[in-house]
Amino acid sequence: MILCASSMIRHSAGPKKATRRAMLEIRTTTDADLQDILLVEKTAFGEKGQEIADLVNGLLNDQSAMPLLSLIAIHDEQPIGHILFTKAQITDVKHSISTVILAPLAVAPAAQSRGVGGQLIQEGLKRLSESGIELVFVLGHPGYYPRHGFRTAGILGFEAPYPIPEEHADAWMVQELRPGVIGSVRGTVKCSDVLNHPELWRE
Repeated sequence: MILCASSMIRHSAGPKKATRRAMLEIRTTTDADLQDILLVEKTAFGEKGQEIADLVNGLLNDQSAMPLLSLIAIHDEQPIGHILFTKAQITDVKHSISTVILAPLAVAPAAQSRGVGGQLIQEGLKRLSESGIELVFVLGHPGYYPRHGFRTAGILGFEAPYPIPEEHADAWMVQELRPGVIGSVRGTVKCSDVLNHPELWRE
């Protein structure tokens, strides 16, 4: 299962994207946003919406996922996007590396093609960098995330929590937020308890 709805997110022309940027609010979520978050997840993922919403609800209450970063996108006072980053670890390294996993990313269907997903990613990466996070991993569409700085993780020495089929190897990606981390460490990523199920790591 792709843990991010990126494959559903298309890209718009520059002028439309600029208009959306001027009107979009991205902020940290609160407990009061839970129902809005779950609604965005349900609509963004279609038939798998309820399953992804349940996953998000679990992650928001998973102590092993803490600390996490949860951001919501608001347009005209309506929730239209959500992104979640949860704590991860890299095994077999001598020094601790501050690591997170991006999962999921969701944009409501009516708000797709307007750059909302990209803005959520960039705002999330900015905040994570400022907080000292060094590596961000994602299992998602290989045609989308490289546009936001992600690279194939396996060839860089990072294995997913569960094996990724060779034909989908490019879907497992990483981005460094501290220059020089990639190339200096390698190992297997350990995710939070809620994400630690093999069926979530199948394309």
